[in-house]
Amino acid sequence: MDRANIVIIGGGVVGCAVARAVSQRWGDVFLVEQMPKFGMGASTRNSGVIHSGIYYPPGSLKAQLCVAGNRMLQEFCVAHNVPHRICGKLVVAHGGPQGAALEQLAENGRANGVEGLRLIDRDTIHAREPHIEAAAALEVPSTGIVSAEDLVKALARIAADRGASLLPRARVVRLDPRADSIAVTLAPGDANDPANATQKTVEETIEARCVINCAGLYADEIAAMLGNHNYRIYPVRGEYCELVRAKSYLVNNLVYPLPHTDGLSLGLHLTRTLWDTVLVGPTADYISEKNDYERNRLPVEEFVRRAKPMLPEIEAADLQLAYSGIRAKLAPPGHAGLADFVITTDAAVPRAIQLIGIESPGLTSCLAIAERVASLAADILN
Repeated sequence: MDRANIVIIGGGVVGCAVARAVSQRWGDVFLVEQMPKFGMGASTRNSGVIHSGIYYPPGSLKAQLCVAGNRMLQEFCVAHNVPHRICGKLVVAHGGPQGAALEQLAENGRANGVEGLRLIDRDTIHAREPHIEAAAALEVPSTGIVSAEDLVKALARIAADRGASLLPRARVVRLDPRADSIAVTLAPGDANDPANATQKTVEETIEARCVINCAGLYADEIAAMLGNHNYRIYPVRGEYCELVRAKSYLVNNLVYPLPHTDGLSLGLHLTRTLWDTVLVGPTADYISEKNDYERNRLPVEEFVRRAKPMLPEIEAADLQLAYSGIRAKLAPPGHAGLADFVITTDAAVPRAIQLIGIESPGLTSCLAIAERVASLAADILN
């Protein structure tokens, strides 16, 4: 049986950031991921936006870690040549009550410590985004865009250089708390791969002084393996379309509507990527299966309907279906309001650290989350 100081379960952007942080302080760190490569789930199936922190309730973990993470991520990208662009974004309103909602959003952002926010009028909007229709907008200069795939690779590479053992194609099948450790039993491959059903499973066990649950969509299932049934992840699929190349001139940077009042999402937005394509999305719909990326995809006409208030020129012929991603929501259907991140030592199994409901702004917050988790790990290991 291998022995380890730390086993991190889940090799998305947060798991890789945690591996980088803890491997700086401890040896014998393992990062296990059931997929063939790190970051194949929600980490790279999103808009790649570096958020500023305007949306989240003051004092919440999402607010604190997003604002701190924005600065840390920009510095990391510069230091490690991760492709990114700090281009700012516009959150647009169409008059009436939306104007008041825009001012409230600005006040919320300032309360969270987001700098440089200002309200701009129609003429200023058109100078920035000639094809966008809006009566007013909130300009958010600290927002940017990052290559999520390159970010994951950089974090994983640094962790490996510091001695961490990175294990893709390794899924957790059992967690057994013991007096001074947790036994982590692994089997090869992805549990959702039909090929694994016909193969004889070869299991290996690592005895860890600390286990960190960064399993994203499956974090509730990992918690349940330790007897913690307090959490349930509700998968929410977000779908994207992409403007055809000939129409990519319609959007210069990032344009968002006001967020959904029920807290479900930030709304279908327009994102000019680092590769000069333009994404339209994501949508937000609860689904029953955590790996259902493609069933019953929305037609392009639905994207047109939702985008037209911001981009009147858009037509169905301008769009093609792109990828989709799935958010790890803690809020069930019908629940209004934002559910905060859960980052805590497990009450019943004190050698386990639970990260549950790490959806947006998890990408932006990953380095700040990792710093917080490393502090919790120090309480366990020191």
